[in-house]
Amino acid sequence: MRGRAHKFGDSISTDLICPGRYFHLRSNLPELAKHVLEDADPDFPKKVKEGDFVVGGQNFGLGSSREHAPTIIKLAGVAAVLAKSFARIFYRNAINVGLPVLICDTDPIEDGDELEVDLETGLVKDLTKGIELKANPLPPVMIQILKDGGLLPHVKKHGGFKIG
Repeated sequence: MRGRAHKFGDSISTDLICPGRYFHLRSNLPELAKHVLEDADPDFPKKVKEGDFVVGGQNFGLGSSREHAPTIIKLAGVAAVLAKSFARIFYRNAINVGLPVLICDTDPIEDGDELEVDLETGLVKDLTKGIELKANPLPPVMIQILKDGGLLPHVKKHGGFKIG
């Protein structure tokens, strides 16, 4: 995967990702995605492009457990979210909806850097700076769930939770 980094700080909550004032749009996720992360960066919905990356700090995705937050990040075209750490429920919801999430030291990455990410090896190349970062690679089961498009398509494809 290759795209541009959109850098955010620590403790980006699900309320910052999916502003509550648009809760009435929860049954229209493509419309809700037009407001993704606008409370953290009002220009983000306009500047994010297909294949870009959201880069966060500590505790990305804290807050409510609704799946809307990772879903609208994915619908906005984001290829993956990289952060130093994730709220547990956000991390799991992201995998379940088919949004890749990687844990790595994001300090060296700056807003606008061009990144190349390999989910299977955990290698993150900052092409702008000419550096490589090592993320925790995703387990094979999570890679398969992501390749299948999320947990529900994975279960449908494999007839249950059987992996392999």
